[in-house]
Amino acid sequence: MGDKIAEIFNSFQTYLVNEEVSREEIRAIVRDLEKNSRDISMILQNIHNEDSMKENMIVYEYCTTSRTLFGQVRSNYARLADVVPKNEYYKYHDQWRSVTQKLCFLASLIIYLEIKVLLNKSTAAEMLGVSNDREDGFHLDLEDYLIGLLQLSTELSRFAVNSVTNGNYNRPIEIARFINDLNAGFKLLNLKNDSLRKRFDSLKYAVKKVEEVVYDLSIRGLKPSSAIEHTK
Repeated sequence: MGDKIAEIFNSFQTYLVNEEVSREEIRAIVRDLEKNSRDISMILQNIHNEDSMKENMIVYEYCTTSRTLFGQVRSNYARLADVVPKNEYYKYHDQWRSVTQKLCFLASLIIYLEIKVLLNKSTAAEMLGVSNDREDGFHLDLEDYLIGLLQLSTELSRFAVNSVTNGNYNRPIEIARFINDLNAGFKLLNLKNDSLRKRFDSLKYAVKKVEEVVYDLSIRGLKPSSAIEHTK
């Protein structure tokens, strides 16, 4: 092998070694983010177990504790942004895609529980500690945000069922309105992205499931009068 060819392939080897070092650093940080998401999820899962007499105060405590853990999430994304070269975001994006979607879902669940509104993308980026603007390099990808919202719909449909079990008959009505609005919003999108289009089916299923809960409350005479007036 000539010296020139050896020099070329040695440079390739150096590049591959450096890239693997970067990937390993990224994997280590992503593992920390995955632990953050599990810790937050474990706290928020408790909302399904509370009875209607205690839930407002306790749910608030769950949200407050979860927001504290999002401080660790922001620190870990800051570490990730330092490791990932500015112009190579999508080269490594698959490594943190899944955990980012999960954290967007958890952030949207907190916002819903606190103030009953949809988490917007800029607030999601702020809670994660990343940029909302693609031009800034390390940012919140739109698809990750949207898939997080689709995961929210599934969780809220489960919450509606468990709320009835725990004696709260008003919450399924609130969730039904919210999920229907979310469904209407997604219908405005031209979903050519395969991943989003497939996951959109979960939202349609969530709408159907919550509507069945509300219908069941109606025929059993358990639908709150205020909700009946609102739907007239």
